[in-house]
Amino acid sequence: MASGTQGGTITIVRGRLLWFHHEPLGADDEASFTLIEDGGLVCRNGCIAWVGDWSDLPADHRDADYADHRPHLVLPGFIDPHIHFPQGQVVASYAGSLLEWLNTYTFIEEQRYGDPRFAATMAKRFCDMLLAHGTTTCVAFGSVHKGSATALLAEAATRNMRLVTGKVMMDRNAPEALTDTAQSGYDDTKALIADWHGEARLEVAISPRFALTSTDAQMEAAGALAREHPECLIQTHLSENHGEIEAVEALFPDAADYTDVYERFGLLTDKSLMGHCIHLSAREIGRMAETGAVAVFCPTSNLFLGSGLFDLDRIKGGGVRHAIATDIGGGTSWSLLKTLDEGYKVLNLQGHRYHPMRAFWQATLGNAEAIGMADRIGTLDAGTEADFIVLDARATEAMALRMETVETLAEELFVLQTLGDDRAVTAAYVAGRITHATA
Repeated sequence: MASGTQGGTITIVRGRLLWFHHEPLGADDEASFTLIEDGGLVCRNGCIAWVGDWSDLPADHRDADYADHRPHLVLPGFIDPHIHFPQGQVVASYAGSLLEWLNTYTFIEEQRYGDPRFAATMAKRFCDMLLAHGTTTCVAFGSVHKGSATALLAEAATRNMRLVTGKVMMDRNAPEALTDTAQSGYDDTKALIADWHGEARLEVAISPRFALTSTDAQMEAAGALAREHPECLIQTHLSENHGEIEAVEALFPDAADYTDVYERFGLLTDKSLMGHCIHLSAREIGRMAETGAVAVFCPTSNLFLGSGLFDLDRIKGGGVRHAIATDIGGGTSWSLLKTLDEGYKVLNLQGHRYHPMRAFWQATLGNAEAIGMADRIGTLDAGTEADFIVLDARATEAMALRMETVETLAEELFVLQTLGDDRAVTAAYVAGRITHATA
């Protein structure tokens, strides 16, 4: 195997290259993707400068060192559009439902992120976990503390990762140590945007946790931020659990429904990432479609907390944009491979199909489209940012055994999706530099 040394700012990689151009319309939609069985990438200054057949490698690079990842697949890095930075240590906490889980574990754990040193330590571990599982970009909730978002942004900056985060805004229905005010939530988010948004590869998201933990005044403040900063993503939760929905209806009796709460305050736009969206009415689906808001499917979390089954066919049929995410720590795996696996099962229970080509499109280009970054990430096109991963479909004995009978790309992807996890991620590159590799 050739060395993976990087001459200056140039990285050259050889492998089986796979990336998507649009959502596959079916199993045989070959126009939706490119597969180069023996391909090459030349990365320069953090971007893909050249991509093509290895035999066509430009002459000025033919004698250079390169990383040879054959026979493994090289794909764009996974993108996780809904994950909680302060919840890495509440994964696998026993609870019966969302609100019990929040009050018993999550709201207790998140208070620790008020300590800047602890937040900085955990930011390192958080980014390590992302890259080990093949995730090169995420949209993450911080804790209520401004310092939690600062710690994560600072750590991502040291790695040149593309990352979005924000401090959550929550001024009621949580422990006093985990609440802010409408004004402080506004001020802290405003300061984060001024300090970090657009720096390096970083963005700040406006992050009202969910309507249950924000007063009318705070929702108004969040809406003001959205109007003042239309360039920022908005992240929150919507219609995850029946108890949550009932509580929100009681707090906002004048709203038509849960979705209307956000829309009334200017928080339902084409920048809005709405986690879960399991129990939406036809009216709510219509409003999400009309505004361009994104429904984020979080299958492992929905199953773990018994929240319900996300109906992707109904969401797509209603014209709603969609994404898929781990939702650590209600979610039970950092791996988008395992997330795709559980998503397949959730949809299969409803009699729906989730073809592996469509699944891998979703975890890469599809999620990039959902967060408005498809011009930069989620692809291996020349000129885009050089975030990519290497996947080994024979990483475990069980996978190798199954691969002995695999004949097609779709079958290989389904093996990765069904049997794979972090062990299948042999390398992760961020801005053209290798940042994770298995021994």
